[in-house]
Amino acid sequence: MWKKTDPCQKYVDFMVLFSLYWRDHNPPHIHFTYGDYECSISVIDRVVDGKAPAKVILKVNQWIDLHENEILSLWEKAQRGEKLGKIEPLK
Repeated sequence: MWKKTDPCQKYVDFMVLFSLYWRDHNPPHIHFTYGDYECSISVIDRVVDGKAPAKVILKVNQWIDLHENEILSLWEKAQRGEKLGKIEPLK
């Protein structure tokens, strides 16, 4: 049985760990960890909850720019408790 605190998918890219959680609260967002920094960022309006270096937030936004539709699709699957696929890393 899943717990809200269990990530349903994790992605590691440019030293940042991205996580989506099953049946997480709206608005659609991803959680990310960089070193000791833990934040979340909304996918659509890019509001950051937490603190991280500006260069990391810039990279996270670039990654979201490239994969926004995929992230939103995975968000919908996560809301239904479905298995998620992978997203390409930032190159």
